[in-house]
Amino acid sequence: MGKCPCAGITGMNSHGAWAAKGARRMSQEQDKAGKLMQGFPPAPEHQVDLSNWRSTPFNAWAFHHVRELLPTAAIPNAPGRVRPLERAYPDFRGLRIDAGRGPNLDLSQFMAAAEVDGIVILYKGRLVHESYANGMTADSPHILMSVSKSLLGLLAGILIEKGQLDADREATFYIPELQDTAFAGASVRQLLDMRSGVTFNEDYSEVDGLYQRYRKAVGWNPSEAGDPPLDLRSFFSEMTASDGPHGGPFRYISPCTDLLAWVIERATERRYADLMSELLLAPMGAEHAAYITVDRFGAPRAAGGICCTTRDLARVGQLLVESGDGIVPGTWIEDITYAGDSAAWDASDFAPFYPGLAMHYRAQCYVIREPAPVIMGIGIHGQSLMVDREAELVLAKHASAADPLAIESERLTLALFRALQEYLGAL
Repeated sequence: MGKCPCAGITGMNSHGAWAAKGARRMSQEQDKAGKLMQGFPPAPEHQVDLSNWRSTPFNAWAFHHVRELLPTAAIPNAPGRVRPLERAYPDFRGLRIDAGRGPNLDLSQFMAAAEVDGIVILYKGRLVHESYANGMTADSPHILMSVSKSLLGLLAGILIEKGQLDADREATFYIPELQDTAFAGASVRQLLDMRSGVTFNEDYSEVDGLYQRYRKAVGWNPSEAGDPPLDLRSFFSEMTASDGPHGGPFRYISPCTDLLAWVIERATERRYADLMSELLLAPMGAEHAAYITVDRFGAPRAAGGICCTTRDLARVGQLLVESGDGIVPGTWIEDITYAGDSAAWDASDFAPFYPGLAMHYRAQCYVIREPAPVIMGIGIHGQSLMVDREAELVLAKHASAADPLAIESERLTLALFRALQEYLGAL
């Protein structure tokens, strides 16, 4: 790891004590979890189950207790290969985050405003800040939501480099059962870049329809009376409508990622969770085992079901900084950074959410193209991974924002990242 050039950060000092005190204060001020799941049994109004686990305030407990609510598959780490995170203690008391309206925020105020459960910041390979709230700790696996997609993108790059997966093959080469669906003709690359022509409305407010059937198929929503038994792989056969040809604009369709996991399993004849462990999380030195939610037949929810600690999410970001560190091919990370199609992004429904930013989407990752590329994984309810490879800056964040789209949380997180780029760069 590189040596951090920040002044006065080589050991615990008054700044480190201030950071620890600030972390305790944040936890006290931002405890949404309250009395959730406390007692034997908990009071009915404090119980968390499949009917409420993604709603506030219940998500503040549920998002780091997912395996108590859903079936999961383990993604083991390698305890003897944990990558240490050397600590440093820059003075963040002068850091201010431009909230866009009203006074600027300090880190403590950011934690509350962005509804953060855990945040880890790495700079020059060293851990310069971490904070937790809502019962989260450094040892708590928390759901990544769609940041899970970015991990699949890295795993796909490893398998393509090994010759076990062909990005130019059609998905139905691996899964011929789907030849009569809208996925027919879509290549692995087009699914990775979310440029399929499949019709799917990812509306988090929908109460009935195809999206809700998808949520039930992966086990995230409870079945209702009269529902037939559902599972993820059978659900794909229902996706028969098309919006246009494959290879067109960026279309955000989570089942495309879940299908990629099935493609990976079929191509390698290995379980997705085992591959994620053996090829990515264990080699990179994850501190704790992760896990992933699965449906009733064990199919992985690759689009959003991975749960890991905030520190281990930051370690994923550090892999990007270090051009894969011999684990992910450096050429794949370069491809993510520079080879995305900006025109496909500009023609998408997502572009208006990022006004004024030149962006693309490549291999399940978002990239801000200017002024210096920033690679991002983004998940609903405020999950974030942001990486500036040039500055060697990584921000990993878990959250339990009330709004699934968490537009305010993500806006503030990008503002924090920009403030860190300037502040740490000036030290």
